[in-house]
Amino acid sequence: MKKKILFLTGDFAEDYETMVPFQMLEMVGYEVHVVCPGKKKGDTVKTAIHDFEGDQTYSEKPGHNFTLTYSFDEVTVSDYLGLVIAGGRAPEYLRLNDKVIDIVRYFFNHNKPVAAVCHGIQILTAADVVKGRKLTAYPAVGPEVTLAGGEFHAIAADKAFVDGNLVTSPAWPGHAAFIREFLKLLGATIEI
Repeated sequence: MKKKILFLTGDFAEDYETMVPFQMLEMVGYEVHVVCPGKKKGDTVKTAIHDFEGDQTYSEKPGHNFTLTYSFDEVTVSDYLGLVIAGGRAPEYLRLNDKVIDIVRYFFNHNKPVAAVCHGIQILTAADVVKGRKLTAYPAVGPEVTLAGGEFHAIAADKAFVDGNLVTSPAWPGHAAFIREFLKLLGATIEI
């Protein structure tokens, strides 16, 4: 039986922050249940590509349609070893869903590994789980981390920050570090 990871995403989540971690986790053998409130297995979410092109903030372009691998209403949180939360615009409305908040709190209350990238940290602040924690996020989310009682760390976009069971990264350029640190929290080993 494969080990399972729960992955939260939604419409207009960042394309790379949904596609790439999903593929990386599947590549190393996890069964990844990618879910979105109000949607079921086989439904799609539209993603957006955020790029850094020298403007004051990222640019946004249409991404892909990502097919969800599991139905949100069928999630039993105790079945999962860890949780991944994609960034992009989706977290701003996903955090309004009570079940999403309950899911996040479950993982923190049970000290299970949680990986959140970019704006995905907005779900953590809404769930009131960052108080006293050290983490990073997309810089525009930094004030939310501070207001929620967390200690925001500004790091390079290609890095990840770990505090206990939580790994965070500012944006998709950090995927290699982000997933590497998440796999360590899961106790995974990869032999080459």
